[in-house]
Parts: sequence; C-alpha cells; structure tokens
Amino acid sequence: MAIRKTTKGKNANYRATKKGAGMTKKGVAAYRRANPGSKLKTAVTEKKPSKGRAKRRKSYCARSLGQMKMHNISCKKTPNKRICKARKRWKC
Repeated sequence: MAIRKTTKGKNANYRATKKGAGMTKKGVAAYRRANPGSKLKTAVTEKKPSKGRAKRRKSYCARSLGQMKMHNISCKKTPNKRICKARKRWKC
C-alpha cells in the first residue's frame, strides 16, 4: 500500500521543496507501517554523524549524484529542483 504524497498540513508525509524536500518522520513511520520489515530511515542532517550514519550519507550522496547526471540536472542552473534541495539538506 502506498502512502499519500502530501506536502501540506500536519499530516504531511513529504517536505515541501522549499523546506528541503525528502520525507518527514511521520512519512517514514507511515511507510514502515504500510511496508512491514522496511528499514527506511530519515535523512542524515547532522554535521558530524556517527560512523554508520556517515556511511548512509555517503551512499545517498553518491546515488543522488548519479541521478543528477542521468537527468542532466545542474544545481547551479536550477537550484530549486527537489533533488538539489534534498542534497543540500543531506549536506552533499
């Protein structure tokens, strides 16, 4: 079962693009309820994450860079794209 792709109100499962894109804690919880056994986690946003969280950040940054290259997205030219905002929030 899919979760609602809402970005407004108190029941928002995703952040608005202007607020950094990505899923909210509530959205992750809803996804995990809908998909038992899921290991989905929220973004790594702290400056000095622990070893495991630092690995997750490095992995996300590499994956999202590949997505940007595949779709020819330049964050210098179009900084308001969701991928650019999410990468900024993850500190890539």
